Amino acid sequence: MSTTTLPGTGYRPFADAAVMTGRSLRHAVRNVDSLLIGAFLPVMVLLLMTTVFGGAIESEGFDYVDYVVPGVLLMCVGYGASMTATSVTSDMKQGVISRFRTMNVLPAAVVVGHVLAAVLRNLVSVAMVIVTALLIGFDPRASATDWLAVAGVMAFFVLAVATLSSMYGLVAKSVEGAAVPGFFFLFLPYVSSTFVPIHTLPEWLRPIAEYQPFTPIGETLRSLLMGTPLGDYGWQAIAWCAGLLVLGVIGTAVRWRRIRH
Repeated sequence: MSTTTLPGTGYRPFADAAVMTGRSLRHAVRNVDSLLIGAFLPVMVLLLMTTVFGGAIESEGFDYVDYVVPGVLLMCVGYGASMTATSVTSDMKQGVISRFRTMNVLPAAVVVGHVLAAVLRNLVSVAMVIVTALLIGFDPRASATDWLAVAGVMAFFVLAVATLSSMYGLVAKSVEGAAVPGFFFLFLPYVSSTFVPIHTLPEWLRPIAEYQPFTPIGETLRSLLMGTPLGDYGWQAIAWCAGLLVLGVIGTAVRWRRIRH
């Protein structure tokens, strides 16, 4: 498969994407600050929410650790995937993308590599959070099929956010400015059902919590992990992820065509 070439170009899209994904992963490992944030931030948030706030928060029949784990998973991968913007902007500002255009490499592979690397990095973060949660009392009721569905939903969400963030990375004026989406994905989960039931929020905040992606995606993860009724949240989660992905793909493609000329 990796030897398949695009007619008339000599590009090998699968091989080029694999090489760029490996490059992005190596850069992530060498960036100690980002590595520590990606590894320990979600774990620290989980411990903070369960040990400091857990005893004071209503969780509707669950131990709070069981209620909050889906929210922490969602927040950590949303934030981690949004950091794709900084990687893309860094390559833009350093001229790396322009350099690749002079080589026999599919130019867009560098962006694809950043996105795929984000998916792999964040699945590792998910595993770390789940292991920590199990150590402090998380008691999931998921079957093997449910766990596969959880991994699929998480990967779909990361793919969508990373693609959307890559679009922002292509238009950001600086690496610092490219970090803006991270704050959005770090704090929006707090205004959803990921950490507290919606009915406990102030009345004026409830519509915001109800009609944003973190609530249906978080409830889908909670249903799969804890065996609660899924209702309409499943298709809503898929629709949100698909919509964000389509928006990211179209926006990235449009911006990419403009910067090529």
